[in-house]
Amino acid sequence: MSTTGQLDNLTTMISKVLIANRGEIALRVILACKEMGLKTVAVHSEADRDSLHVRYADEDVCIGPPPSRQSYLSISSIIAAAEITGADAIHPGYGFLAENAHFAEISNECGLKFIGPTPEAIRLMGDKAKARETAKMAGVPILPGSDGPVKTFGEAADIAREIGYPVILKAAAGGGGRGMRICGAEADLQGALETARSEAERAFGSADVYVEKYLERPRHIEIQVFGDTAGRIVSLGERECTIQRRHQKLIEESPSPAISHELRQQMGSAAVRLCQMVHYVNAGTIEFLFQDGQFYFMEMNTRIQVEHPVTEEVTGIDLVKEQIRVADGLPLTVPNGDFHLRGHAMEFRINAEDPVTFAPHPGRIREFHCPGGPGVRVDTAAYRDYVIPPHYDSMIAKLIVKGKTREETMARGRRALELFIIEGVKTSIPLHRAILDDPRFIRGDLSTRFMEEFEW
Repeated sequence: MSTTGQLDNLTTMISKVLIANRGEIALRVILACKEMGLKTVAVHSEADRDSLHVRYADEDVCIGPPPSRQSYLSISSIIAAAEITGADAIHPGYGFLAENAHFAEISNECGLKFIGPTPEAIRLMGDKAKARETAKMAGVPILPGSDGPVKTFGEAADIAREIGYPVILKAAAGGGGRGMRICGAEADLQGALETARSEAERAFGSADVYVEKYLERPRHIEIQVFGDTAGRIVSLGERECTIQRRHQKLIEESPSPAISHELRQQMGSAAVRLCQMVHYVNAGTIEFLFQDGQFYFMEMNTRIQVEHPVTEEVTGIDLVKEQIRVADGLPLTVPNGDFHLRGHAMEFRINAEDPVTFAPHPGRIREFHCPGGPGVRVDTAAYRDYVIPPHYDSMIAKLIVKGKTREETMARGRRALELFIIEGVKTSIPLHRAILDDPRFIRGDLSTRFMEEFEW
């Protein structure tokens, strides 16, 4: 019997999981729990009463009005929901409180197993400047830049002169492109620094900003990592996340057309070393910039990623089930030895937005039909007559396609996007179809400036 088969027969101590999230990721966790024989609790705002994650959970609790701060970001309301329903574990999904160390601490203090990393790891790796310092200590390549946040304009200017322009200013507690400014000359540095600090203070409650060398045409490559409570940490290959707009990912794929098997091993080993430094447990992602054959640490995401299905398709590993097992103290089911990815997979984020202007387009879905056929998977919580609320992220669905080769995967992507019917709201489907026909994308000739130069 395989190692995976033996562990599938082990029963977990966890019996009821509260999902502190909404939409497709909440539904994704519920489906994993059903396969494992675990009860589930859905929490929801008043705007999400009719959501599928509420319908399919064993129990549901309304935790507040539509605004996130009064519902999905309310730690006290979520903990109260867990207590009144008798949940013994919390899965945070991604976004909202997923990378909130205080939430993880409170969950643990209340006797709830937090299905994610330790609060200490979340806190350390959530500070981008400290994470960069930790990566350097682990021998992971980093871009030239400041040792921690810069205190004055003079300090920032000295570092920028030393490493050479262009530079990028990044919020130490940042993410999603907020608190980030690119600067091409010293004349622009002071204004960029003030703007980055102000934006970082508003978004994250900390004005700390550090300076880093700016790569003008990099690829964005991330490594999926996983650690268990016995100290075993593995790399599960890379995801190419280069197709972005305003630092928001649009398409992800695995493997990357730019990464060789040898380079995959090097990046995986670097990611594992970093995780070992912080005694990392559960799912996480190490993000790298890659240019001219060299990779550099960018940041770590201490949670499951939106694009985790891409890795699931090329590894055959259910990452959400693995998260739950590891949170219960069970060892990883991933076999030992050299790890090979099987086939090729892509994920297209289907958003309720204008495909040209990217303006959000909430509203009622009048018609909804998901594509099927070989190699097609759709993760969604949408349905016909579902009303997309204006209060949250605009993502409707994730279309994941898999083939034996990148070419077959792209062909399946074209076919699936053509058959994906969503009426009543504007979506990003036409944009994805156009990207798939772009000669640069077909060749795999990508950089993070792809969308700036994209014409259709």
